[in-house]
Amino acid sequence: MTQEALAEAELTLAQLDGIAFGAGPGSFTGLRIACGVAQGLAFAADLPVIGVSTLEAMAQKNATQRVIVALDARMGEIYHAAYQQSAHSWQTVSAPMLCLPHQAPSIAGNHWIGCGSGFDAYDKVLSTLYNGHIEQINYALYPHAEEIAQLALPRLTDGSDTNPCNAAPIYIRNKVALKESER
Repeated sequence: MTQEALAEAELTLAQLDGIAFGAGPGSFTGLRIACGVAQGLAFAADLPVIGVSTLEAMAQKNATQRVIVALDARMGEIYHAAYQQSAHSWQTVSAPMLCLPHQAPSIAGNHWIGCGSGFDAYDKVLSTLYNGHIEQINYALYPHAEEIAQLALPRLTDGSDTNPCNAAPIYIRNKVALKESER
């Protein structure tokens, strides 16, 4: 797939300025694969690598000033974060966290946009919790490579740590499965 994408863009791996990947939170297997592939390609071509939060990438996709992101984390929980845009970057209002939908942090102010599969799965709970704060919910919204690249570019040029050795998935959940006694 990488070779096909490079061929379509008429580029070689060595012609790239860097490699960005969706670092999470999200599927443990998907995050590990994304990180491993990015590291492997970066080492092979001596390129820098940037991991980008999938929650921040979703905020970027909304192209608005204030975004509450909620991803369905399964097991009755959500990955949650809130961002506010200032100048050309996102400021974290509520840090990425794992929580039960009804325990999502409160947000001050109005004109927020909600997005993500957490709003799909827990619409009633989150809509009630953020009633009066959210003016729109963008359902079925997922992070894409375009937003990851947009967020990675300034980090690539501002001296952020881009050593492939330091690339790592963003795991918010430490427990991936329930024991039989917990089910």
